[in-house]
Amino acid sequence: MRLRNILIVVEDIEKSKKFYHDLFGLDVILDNEGNVILTEGLVLQEKTIWKNFLERDIISENNSCELYFEEKNIEAFVEKLDKLYPDIKYVNRLMTHSWGQKIVRFYDLDGNLIEVGTPM
Repeated sequence: MRLRNILIVVEDIEKSKKFYHDLFGLDVILDNEGNVILTEGLVLQEKTIWKNFLERDIISENNSCELYFEEKNIEAFVEKLDKLYPDIKYVNRLMTHSWGQKIVRFYDLDGNLIEVGTPM
């Protein structure tokens, strides 16, 4: 068995496709009516579809998991993030851990937690 994808719930598929392409360079592999597979195995699913499957409320900013990306030039990434999405909600602004890794944490457009760190 192997893990194939990670699915996150989004309100607006088009805005989310643009967000993940603009910031992380992820491209659409499959676009199937509210269910989009991006490169690197990230799946976007419209909130209404997911809510119907689960028959439960979706809890934004629940902080129970995060998407983790690595970027060598993290300062340039943060500049791009601030320029393209100036209203983004940060959890941690750019910081350096005691072991030397730089990271930034923020929510995507739908409250999914994202961490970007320098490679270790």
